[in-house]
Amino acid sequence: MRKRTTTTAAETYAARRNDIARLLDVLQMELDRHAQEAKADPKNWGRTGDLDLVRSNLIDTVAFISGAKMEREDVERFLAEAE
Repeated sequence: MRKRTTTTAAETYAARRNDIARLLDVLQMELDRHAQEAKADPKNWGRTGDLDLVRSNLIDTVAFISGAKMEREDVERFLAEAE
């Protein structure tokens, strides 16, 4: 027999949104730690590769969460405009 859930979509949405906000805080802490490691070893291109992967994943995440309002290329263009 399957257990029925008593959690509503709105409650689950709020919980997931809270989880994401907390994960963004952790990401910032990890970026700060990573930056310290990169500063201690400035010739190490591996850390740059780490950030390339994180950046790429975040671009995909932004494109996904936009609900097709932004494609990956739009997000990349947005980033390029800030340079």
